[in-house]
Amino acid sequence: MNAPGLKIPLDIPAVETGRLILRGPEARDFEPLAAFFADEARSWGFGGPKSRNEAWRWFAGNIGHWALHGYGFWTVETRDGGAIIGITGLWNPEGWPEPELGWVMFEGSEGKGYAYEAAQAARAHAYDHMGFTTLTSNIFRGNARSVALAERLGAWHERDFTNVTHDTEMAYRHPGPEARAQAERAE
Repeated sequence: MNAPGLKIPLDIPAVETGRLILRGPEARDFEPLAAFFADEARSWGFGGPKSRNEAWRWFAGNIGHWALHGYGFWTVETRDGGAIIGITGLWNPEGWPEPELGWVMFEGSEGKGYAYEAAQAARAHAYDHMGFTTLTSNIFRGNARSVALAERLGAWHERDFTNVTHDTEMAYRHPGPEARAQAERAE
């Protein structure tokens, strides 16, 4: 029998960087996510806008994704003050061609290098601790900021594909673990 407030234990690792903590989703993360999805101008590149109900379903689906796959989107918060500033992570729902590295920064947290730092940490964790050997980032045409970030991460436009929920998207291929490690050593 399910009791109110029953929590299903998930083993979601926290990933820390110099300025950020990537952690598993918590109930308090829903409000900033719902605000993001409600803003059409900000969320269109992530499948939005979404109603509050649809945002809740995406939020709950992400938690289910962690339970089913062992990975999903982390909540990104600042180490200094704990502000919830976005999400980043690994996504591979039914119908996706392969696992994707994705990112979203909430209003007020763009232009500070947070998305790069968070995506780089999520990708490193995927390669170094989860056994991933390749990732793509699926990006809508016209999303110049995401293209720029993907390219800054060393990814390149590999192909276009028809996404089961979003029509045509561009797949940006990330360098594999060995190539990424070589590039980071060269920096």
